Amino acid sequence: MNEILGIHHVTAITGSAQDNLDFYTHVLGLRLVKKSVNQDSPDTYHLFFADANGTPGTDLTFFPWADSPRVRNGVGLAVEVSLAIPHGSASYWRRRLTELGATITGEEIRRSEFAIMLHDPFGQPLALVEAADTRDFAPWTRSAVPVEHQIRGLHSVRLWERDLALTEDFLVHVLGFNSMGEDSGWHRYGVDSGGSGKHIDIREIPSAERGRWGVGGIHHVAWRVTDDDAQLAVRERIQDAHRRPTEVIDRFWFRSVYFLEPGGVLFELATDGPGFAIDESADTLGEHLVLPPWLESQRAEIEAALPMLTISSSQTANPANV
Repeated sequence: MNEILGIHHVTAITGSAQDNLDFYTHVLGLRLVKKSVNQDSPDTYHLFFADANGTPGTDLTFFPWADSPRVRNGVGLAVEVSLAIPHGSASYWRRRLTELGATITGEEIRRSEFAIMLHDPFGQPLALVEAADTRDFAPWTRSAVPVEHQIRGLHSVRLWERDLALTEDFLVHVLGFNSMGEDSGWHRYGVDSGGSGKHIDIREIPSAERGRWGVGGIHHVAWRVTDDDAQLAVRERIQDAHRRPTEVIDRFWFRSVYFLEPGGVLFELATDGPGFAIDESADTLGEHLVLPPWLESQRAEIEAALPMLTISSSQTANPANV
């Protein structure tokens, strides 16, 4: 029972699409690998930031819902996403974040790994964690960050839960995670194989109020599976556990199954393929608005509803405002 390989992507809610784009490409040095729309609400963007190739496990995505209220952190939500940086890069990142005016909220040691905590412009909690583990990563040569310091992918997510035992039982006996013990009040669960994002950290807070989605918060956590067979095998176990997974949904670049874990956090199972290069050249990923085929007939009205985004010339093969 080892179909899950780690985190495929994390999707969060943000405000201004332009400010979101500027922070994650310029400050954090990630590549915009896909500029598309929320397929369930195509009048808003869905922006995907990752390594040079959009490797599964490196992908942080956003819905710019500027009119939404601020997130109300509480139980039943993922409350932080951590990103892996190379071992020894903390001093570079501390200096860079300070010079660029990013909001650093603290530093600490997490299970022998040094972490810098910060907020993005809309309050999304992030952590840059020095990690020495091996992972698939494609360096982005046009990044604002030198290759030797670039973010290597997703590292983990943190959840708040009212009843740890319920979620632990589901993670271990349904999804196939292993308990990795407790550190500073955070209980870790991980998978044996895979690359980026091989673990999840949970804090039990029985008295906390229920969280609410909003700007500056995480919408869902997607777990990586290699292919359709692996996805269906895990989906069957989720169904047997009465967690009511959705049917398989074609997202064009991957296939998805959504479900709530027992504490209420929205999870997804996402396949590795077909991948982001199925409809764009690898050299020009993210430079143009890309729609799945079933939305192409609505392109004119979709484009009219979306704000113009200016992509930095350093991010494009053919600099332009697109």
